[in-house]
Amino acid sequence: MSFDQMRAISVFTRVVELGSFTRAAESLHLPKASVTQWVKALEEHLGVRLLQRTTRRLSVTDDGVAYLEGARAVVDQLAELDANVRRARMSPKGRLRVDVPASAGRHVLAPALPDFFKRYPDVQVELGSSDRPVDLILEGVDCVIRGGTLFDEMLVAKPLCEFDMVTCASPAYLKRAGTPKHPNDLAEHTFVNFFSAKTGRVFALDFERSEEKISMQGKHAVAANDADTHVAMGIAGLGVLQLPRTDYVTSLLKQGLLKPILPQWRAGTLPLFIMYPRNRHLSARVRAFVDWAVALYATQGNASHKAIRQKS
Repeated sequence: MSFDQMRAISVFTRVVELGSFTRAAESLHLPKASVTQWVKALEEHLGVRLLQRTTRRLSVTDDGVAYLEGARAVVDQLAELDANVRRARMSPKGRLRVDVPASAGRHVLAPALPDFFKRYPDVQVELGSSDRPVDLILEGVDCVIRGGTLFDEMLVAKPLCEFDMVTCASPAYLKRAGTPKHPNDLAEHTFVNFFSAKTGRVFALDFERSEEKISMQGKHAVAANDADTHVAMGIAGLGVLQLPRTDYVTSLLKQGLLKPILPQWRAGTLPLFIMYPRNRHLSARVRAFVDWAVALYATQGNASHKAIRQKS
């Protein structure tokens, strides 16, 4: 048996409390021989005898009495610590700093937060909205939500959902510039591009149909690095753009503020992740928010479309 001092202390205090190796074994659901071995191992570790055993009675030695007081305190403190952690997990509390894209904060998280606070009323959320890279450790941020391809081995990235991309433009723009029939026609069009807040790189527009794949870097008069601004520029008629088909974008398409184009061509997908530091202890409030966000986004993007198709 490998020596586990905390286990041995717990067994020793239970034997003293019940006054019997047999009753202690029954209480701990252990064989009597194992209880005897744990106490013996503790005595060998300390180099003293803690219990005096005879065929008729069990008594605590002077060294055992001296050790028992501290041992009981250790066991009680450990039990209290375990209980506090369990309570905290059941009822997380404290400040939680989260950073999300502004569009996700406005259209998905903010409307759903009353449900989060109903479940976790003792958590105080500080919700930062940006698409810029965030150093979670230096900035004291607990977790972030980000989209696209991720390359950071220091972070745990849990998938939230995946959005199909849709190519679209405003009716006013299409009336002015014409509706393209093929991606190659876009050479004559103006784009509303999206650029990376980290690198400044403008993202290409991708198209795929059967075995044919096209990727193009269109000319633009304006570009954005914020999703809501990007959408607003498209609605304003500034050019062609590709957007993740979120519930918000879907509502704009239904309202006719934006019109899908090149429907026969797939425009790829945008995966969304929630991330937190790999080597940091995951507190109860962070775990609660991560699990809540995963459940929330299970109703978004392609997952929601699949659910609708399965019901119908």
